Amino acid sequence: MTEYNFKTELYVDSSHRPRVIALWEAVFGYDAPHNAPALAIDQKVAVDDGLFFVALADGAVVGTIMAGYDGHRGWLYSLAVTPERRHEGLGSALVQHAERALAARGCLKVNLQIVQGNSAVAAFYQTLGYRVEERISMGRLLKAPAAAGQG
Repeated sequence: MTEYNFKTELYVDSSHRPRVIALWEAVFGYDAPHNAPALAIDQKVAVDDGLFFVALADGAVVGTIMAGYDGHRGWLYSLAVTPERRHEGLGSALVQHAERALAARGCLKVNLQIVQGNSAVAAFYQTLGYRVEERISMGRLLKAPAAAGQG
């Protein structure tokens, strides 16, 4: 256990899946089909890049973070902490864990996106040294997502 009374593991145990889905539904409240937690988990696990982490306390999922690296930039996704474990340093520790994993792959810069108007999350990341960059984020849905597996 760390000083925060949790441990961070690579997401490999399918028993974590329902607890991660429940956490993401509670924290993020996704409404777009392409953001469905089950689909995101299936797609990340299929990539098998070793950049999906869960935080466990007494066997319970209390946090998650996913990262990605394309050889040029790193990205952070799906940082979630159960509401009852917030303000204990868990979110910061998860970000730092993902940053170390990215740095070990040669990543020099990490990006993330925050939904417009989410000032609390922006303030959290600013305490970790992230800054707003003048960019326009654009996206395009290529196709409707297939139903996620029931694994």
